[in-house]
Amino acid sequence: MTLSPLTELPKVAIVILNYNGMKDDYLAQFLPSVYASDYANLELYVVDNHSTDDSVAYLKSEGFQPHTDKSQQDHDFPRYLIELEENYWFAGGYNKALPYVDADYYILLNSDVKVASDWIQPIINLMENDAQIGACQPKVRMVAEPYLFEHAGASGGYIDKWGYPFCRGRIFTKVEEDRGQYDDIQEVFWATGAALFIRKELFHNLGGFDADYKAHMEEIDLCWRLKRANYKVMVCPQSVVWHVGGGTLPQHSPQKAFLNFRNSLSTIFKNETGNQAYKIVFIRLLLDAIAGCRFLMNGEFANIKAIIRAHWSFFAQYGKNKQKRKSTAETVKKYAYEQQATYRKTGVYPKSIVWQHFVKGKQTFNDLEL
Repeated sequence: MTLSPLTELPKVAIVILNYNGMKDDYLAQFLPSVYASDYANLELYVVDNHSTDDSVAYLKSEGFQPHTDKSQQDHDFPRYLIELEENYWFAGGYNKALPYVDADYYILLNSDVKVASDWIQPIINLMENDAQIGACQPKVRMVAEPYLFEHAGASGGYIDKWGYPFCRGRIFTKVEEDRGQYDDIQEVFWATGAALFIRKELFHNLGGFDADYKAHMEEIDLCWRLKRANYKVMVCPQSVVWHVGGGTLPQHSPQKAFLNFRNSLSTIFKNETGNQAYKIVFIRLLLDAIAGCRFLMNGEFANIKAIIRAHWSFFAQYGKNKQKRKSTAETVKKYAYEQQATYRKTGVYPKSIVWQHFVKGKQTFNDLEL
């Protein structure tokens, strides 16, 4: 793909949502790499989600100013602090803070992410050369094992015919070594929330994150709306970041399982069109029951309870989600690219990833049967 050089750099804001980032030393460990970002028209915001540790004191010692203070700062680019009055979780925290951030592009960056110095320019070049690109992600590797892809995004997100998410470089818990096999720029279905580049006006026009999700699946829900509104979601592997993962909730947390199962059902119901939504939700309920049997065999009783809670919560929110389904359809039509609300299904795998991985033993993205 040949990209034209930019004559004027758009304004970019890196926005990091922090909650108790001193506990795991994330702020001190990863902010220095963000400070070294090489992009001329850049601002950095940290949104503190009502931390109970010394995060705010540390950030002020690092030169972060209140977001209302636009005075000259002694840094390569300005650093601003937004303090929220309570913990709104991941989705709600960004929704509360981003209206105060003025930029052409947001980069929503997790606090447990290390970045390469040249990570911004390749993605901005790509998006500036194609106005139909609504969101994009870099290639994501692990911090602990830097040559392995990381679970949350790897080299671009996909979903299968039943709405299960997976990635180029990661299928369920199986991650691949990055050998350059997925270094091509591709249109995908969803982009990681750990390092999400998105046009400011699209984030707000399409309703931002669903705050009811709290955390998990909110980026897939937003990207699904982008795809329905005829926008592309891309991965640009020439940009690289490294992610710890599990910063919001531990990997095997029952609460994480609850949010993943419930939010996945809500995302499908809100975004899949026509009667297909009901069919897929029904199939997913059955497949979730099978997942519960696997948890039972492994003695993971808390996760079984999490699935049951997730299903009851989904049914309890049926009326609310039905209204969201209607409003989502209206919103994607109103703000569609070139006023053509074409459902872009690039990145939807037409088979079952569960069957391919657990029954047929497919371990890598390139092994999948088309």
